[in-house]
Amino acid sequence: MKRVVITGAGLITPVGAGREEFWRSLVAGQSGIAPVRSFDTSDYPVHIGAEVKAFDPAHWVRNRDPESMGRGSQLAIAAARMALDDAGLSLSAFAPRRVGISMGTTSGEPGFVEKYNDIRKAEGLDALPADLGAKYPCNVIPSNVAIELGLQGPCLMIPTACAAGNYAIGYGFDLIRTGRADLMLAGGADPFSRITYTGFARLGAIAPEKCQPFDRNRKGMVPGEGAAVLVLEPLEAALARGARIYAEVLGYGVSCDSHHMTAAHPQGDGAIRAMDMALRESGRSPDEVDYISAHGTGTPTNDRVETIAVKTLFGRRAPQVPMSSIKSMLGHTMGAASAIEAVACALALHTGVIPPTINFTEPDPDADLDYVPNTARQTNPRLVLNNAYAFGGNNASLCLARFEEAA
Repeated sequence: MKRVVITGAGLITPVGAGREEFWRSLVAGQSGIAPVRSFDTSDYPVHIGAEVKAFDPAHWVRNRDPESMGRGSQLAIAAARMALDDAGLSLSAFAPRRVGISMGTTSGEPGFVEKYNDIRKAEGLDALPADLGAKYPCNVIPSNVAIELGLQGPCLMIPTACAAGNYAIGYGFDLIRTGRADLMLAGGADPFSRITYTGFARLGAIAPEKCQPFDRNRKGMVPGEGAAVLVLEPLEAALARGARIYAEVLGYGVSCDSHHMTAAHPQGDGAIRAMDMALRESGRSPDEVDYISAHGTGTPTNDRVETIAVKTLFGRRAPQVPMSSIKSMLGHTMGAASAIEAVACALALHTGVIPPTINFTEPDPDADLDYVPNTARQTNPRLVLNNAYAFGGNNASLCLARFEEAA
């Protein structure tokens, strides 16, 4: 099995685009949550979201008409180009069939479903464009990236909702370490959606003012949008070209609660198994983990169950392991969330700084671990876990380590 490293990262997020702007905003505790601008929320009981600002797809989609695809694909293409630039790579150096794309999402391209509904309501069925339906399914996102960049290797979408980014990175990791690909672009993308917003609003899950993961006064999550793509390559290839290595991917774990369509297992069974599997596959133990990037949505149930899961697996050491939620700043970017959080984990390993959980004002007796409240912290972590949990009981944990050549 080959060792696999992360040598590039591209992001489009509510707190900024590109690795440098994203990390600067995150460490500063800057929030990207604001009143929703992309549609009218006057009929909703809540009005805030985490939208990407000032995104121009024409700057990134260069080989096709940006209007021929949805916003999720546009965001993914932008993140992929950024990641390759950040890695200092030209695809011309690779055989196209040896370069692949692995993405995760929750909704695919829901804007086309919204367009379908709007046109049908206003003008009737006969007014619907014939190609509208083919632009919606989630598989179009990695396909559009592959067509734009000329990739001919593995092309896969893993639509496991809010855990999808970790799943996609895990799949890309498998392809590299087994020698089935020479380079993988792996991550997740989801656009801001009226459908998604309506669903979470009807569930009463959206916070009215701000996202407060693990705080006693937390009132819910905040829907967001974004994309992140990581460049994965074999260690020997990265060393041969003198690449900057952000982190090494050691392993991942996935599980299913088999409990409820929208609610997590009350004792965190699936979350525990995903973390344990990730560590076992990595050849590491809970005693070695220096930081946990929490799923941390800010809903009362999620934060309590995630705390229970960490306490169960880590035992007495649980209060000593810093665990923060960057969703306090980014909102919940759905299928992009754990991919963005994987980038944050890699940068934490690379810089020695872990990002904070902002809006933390009052501890909760049911959530009583170290959530890195409000201020980033210099801890120089060596081993981190990235947790992601989703509807349908999907759970995925990714284990990353600071790169050490003799490991």
